[in-house]
Amino acid sequence: MVKHVAVLMGGWSAERDVSLRSGAACAAALTRLGYRVTPIDVGRDIAASLTATKPDVAINVLHGRPGEDGTLQGLLEILGIPYSHSGVLASALAMQKDYAKALFRAFGVPVAEDLVLSRFEAAKAHAMAPPYVIKPVAEGSSVGVFIVTEAHPHPPQELYREDWAFGEMVMI
Repeated sequence: MVKHVAVLMGGWSAERDVSLRSGAACAAALTRLGYRVTPIDVGRDIAASLTATKPDVAINVLHGRPGEDGTLQGLLEILGIPYSHSGVLASALAMQKDYAKALFRAFGVPVAEDLVLSRFEAAKAHAMAPPYVIKPVAEGSSVGVFIVTEAHPHPPQELYREDWAFGEMVMI
């Protein structure tokens, strides 16, 4: 029986704050159910933290990278710690929107038309007729998402910002 649960949360993605809130709620629920819970704010030293903690299982409550892209799953596989969440390949494919859509298309799943462009190209001019959505290719949730309507004379200029933290490629 699982007795010791590590709740992995936080991390360094743009979704850190929501992950901390979700993780705290998950840890509280598991504690109420009688489990021994160790909440871990995931940093780049996560392998050492998990090795020292020695949990029976890890609950992955990270949002975005590295929790949803297969990275953390691969580390947990190497450490031999069972975990919640999809495995390495499924997570990596799901996080990389263009690869996921190509796989869906190959299996006959209907998906919306899309273009993958650099954020700079996407900011120059409408790449397709509005309305459309611009989404980072490899981010989770709704970070870095723009909904462009007919009322927008040009794409969002935020894509040019030097502090843009959501990757160089976007899907339209």
